[in-house]
This record gives sequence, structure tokens and C-alpha cells, in this order.
Amino acid sequence: MERSDHPPAWQTLLAFSIIYLVWGTTFLAIRIGVQEVSPFLFAAMRFVVAGLILFGWTLARGKKVPSPRQWASVFLLAFLIFVMDYGLLFWAEQRVPSGVASVMLGTIPAFTALSEIILLRTQRLTLRLASALLIGILGVAALVSRSLNLGGEPINRAGAVALIVASMSWSLASALTRKLQLPSSKVMSSGAQMLAGGILLALTAAARGEFQTFHPSMVSRGAWLALLYLIVAGSIAGFTAYVWLIHHESPTKVGTYAYVNPVVAVFVGYFLAGEPLGLRTIFGTACVLISVVAITTASAKKTAQAPASSRAADALES
Repeated sequence: MERSDHPPAWQTLLAFSIIYLVWGTTFLAIRIGVQEVSPFLFAAMRFVVAGLILFGWTLARGKKVPSPRQWASVFLLAFLIFVMDYGLLFWAEQRVPSGVASVMLGTIPAFTALSEIILLRTQRLTLRLASALLIGILGVAALVSRSLNLGGEPINRAGAVALIVASMSWSLASALTRKLQLPSSKVMSSGAQMLAGGILLALTAAARGEFQTFHPSMVSRGAWLALLYLIVAGSIAGFTAYVWLIHHESPTKVGTYAYVNPVVAVFVGYFLAGEPLGLRTIFGTACVLISVVAITTASAKKTAQAPASSRAADALES
């Protein structure tokens, strides 16, 4: 797909609105769904359907099916992204407010930076980066700690741990993406990963016995609408807007969704679901957002052995 220097302004505005607002509201849709459907099964339903649509669409456009080696890479990344990241997010949202969950996942850039320093050794730890990481840690501590006198109840610790593991898993997948052999088409690669992730989530749900407790007739219309919203708006429309923007705008501009989504999610959770918005949430959110902005806007200090090529931004939000 060729980059267009001057796309219509309304298309750019619409695409940014989708990745800002739609992705920011998916956290509340997840919380609505997992109150009635077991988390891994609910996630599987979302990504199997969305994955089939995207994968089928890329095949219809004549893209090559991944090779056996590429499928191995696809399933490894699918496990890290969809089972360990999304699966744990869906599980955690049974225990943690949707807005706070989005803030906790806002630590992904921090863990990605750490993976580049420790695993890939493509970036050095600078004073700015170290300060940003410490601020992010302070934000997470504010949300979780019972010793900080910030008012309100800290979030559920099991849910917090699950979200931290989810963030670490996503950052690990981001690091491995640059090492693994994947389809050259970004759309095919993402569609295959989404489909593989949905299959792995379904197997996880089966192993946990979630199919046995699932009774479609007992699920409310609101939960089904939440699932439909996640499939159509969150996965298909959101992914399409993201890929379009990657080809028409700078990665820096597109990456701003990382610190807009948590703000949207916190306010949507507060106004539409009555989730608490006290000093603890505000302070923790502010710290995490400052950390994300500092990390994503910092000039990377490459190590001597680091390749000169720029890093690709391959991400698919909630």
C-alpha cells in the first residue's frame, strides 16, 4: 500500500477518532461482557469471529497463506498477545474497573523499553528513560498499594498482577516480532495472529471448563451487544483505521492512541458505568500517562551493535 501525502482531512479525522474513542471504549465493553460470560470464552468469541473475517478478507485479496514456519511464529505471538495479554485482561476485568485496567495496560511502552534494553540490547538506559520508568512504577504503586494514603480502595491485587503480566507479555511479543519470520503482508500477519489467538483462547476456555457453564439463552442483550461492538468496532474497524493511519501518518502521531485511550476509558467508565474516580485513580493515571509520553517521545539511544534500521510499530489495541 503506497503512502498518500494528502489524504482527505475527514478520512484522517475519522481514523484517529476510531483509534482514540473506539479503542478507549472497548475496555468498558469487555467489562460488560465478562460479567455474564466466562472471560477466556468471551475473548475467544471476539477474536475467532474477527480473525475469520480479517483472514478471509486477506485471502480474497490474493494474499499468500503463511508458510509452516510463519504459522509457527504466528501461533507463538498469538499465545503471547491473545492468551497472555487479552485473555488476562478479560479475566482481570472481572475484578478491576475498566478505566483502571486500561491505565495498567498503559505500562506496555515501559515494559517494551525494558525489553529493548535487556533482551534486544538495542537501546541504552538514559536518565530520561529511567525517570519515566520510575514515574510509571509510582503510578502503578498508587493504584495497587494500601500503604499510600490517597483515599479510595486500591484495586484487586490478583487483577493487578494479571494486568502487569499481560503488559509484559505484549512487550515480549513486540520484541519477538522483530526476530520472527512472519508474512510480509501486515494485514495477513495480523489476521492470522487474531484467528490463531481466537483458537488458542477457545482451547484455554475449554481447559478451564468455561464451555460447560455457558448458556447462550442466559446471556443478556447488553452482553451480546458488547461482543458485537468488540468484534465490529474494536477489532475490524479499529484495526482497519490503524493500518490506514500507519500508511498515511507518522508513527509518532499514530502512537498517540497509547496515552489517549486510558483517558477515554477512565472517563467512559466513570460516566457510563459509575466506576470510582478518586484521587488514587487520578494520580495513578497521571503518572502512567507522563511515563508513556516521556518514553514514546524520547529519542532512542542505540547501542553500538544495534541495527540502523528503524523499528516498526506493530500493535493491535484492545
